[in-house]
Amino acid sequence: MADTPAEYIQHHLQNLVYGAHPDKGWIIAQTPEEVKAMGFWAVHVDTLGWSLFMGLIFVTLFRMAAKRAVTGVPTGLQNMAEMCIEFVQGIVKDTFHGKNPLVAPLALTIFVWVFLMNSLKWIPVDYIPGLAHAMGLPYFKIVPTADPNGTFGISLGVFLLIIFYSIKVKGIGGFTKELSFTPFNHWALIPFNLFLEIIGLLTKPLSLALRLFGNMYAGEVVFILIALLPFYVQWGLNVPWAIFHILVIPLQAFIFMVLTVVYLSAAHEDHH
Repeated sequence: MADTPAEYIQHHLQNLVYGAHPDKGWIIAQTPEEVKAMGFWAVHVDTLGWSLFMGLIFVTLFRMAAKRAVTGVPTGLQNMAEMCIEFVQGIVKDTFHGKNPLVAPLALTIFVWVFLMNSLKWIPVDYIPGLAHAMGLPYFKIVPTADPNGTFGISLGVFLLIIFYSIKVKGIGGFTKELSFTPFNHWALIPFNLFLEIIGLLTKPLSLALRLFGNMYAGEVVFILIALLPFYVQWGLNVPWAIFHILVIPLQAFIFMVLTVVYLSAAHEDHH
């Protein structure tokens, strides 16, 4: 798969890309140069596939828990599902100050889905790329949240909800007025206010996506660098780093969920 450490690192950080090549048509890219030539019209097959698979696992597990739900003391899967639901409900109750039945299910979905996608980091870095190589695939990157396309996809969905509820709750006029007269309530400062508020609005999805991506990507790079070391050294570093990710993986999912709820709460605030 790779002859040098640099090629090894590049190989493990390259996504499996399917797209329109200007000369070869729609193909699976075999080299980074082909990926670059495809430009915008390309799909990260591994990111999309693993995101959908983790979403399917989430839906399946919680559906099974709901169908098996019994009164009394919950056990097993039902207990896990109820703990997640109660935890998220508590966060939403303390953080969200509007009235919207969609927010709690959305927060639960984001928390569990991002957690499941992050948890793929615990799979040894060589296992899935090696399996993909044996199947004839040039690249295969397993962690969707270590791909900015994955994290920006989720944050873009959150951003669209922020805009939608800002307009729905405040009206187009109210939302425009909020952007125009915050933080300075004077007509002469409207251009300055608009500049600040629009920049602030756009930084919300940007910060959501880059925070999650940065933490997951950095962790993945460290796992890959450890894998380059002699086998007898790897265990001394790999195990503590994996244990550390017992904290990092749920923490990043929690931060993404909380910020989503905070942003949606602000979108529901109507001061007029």
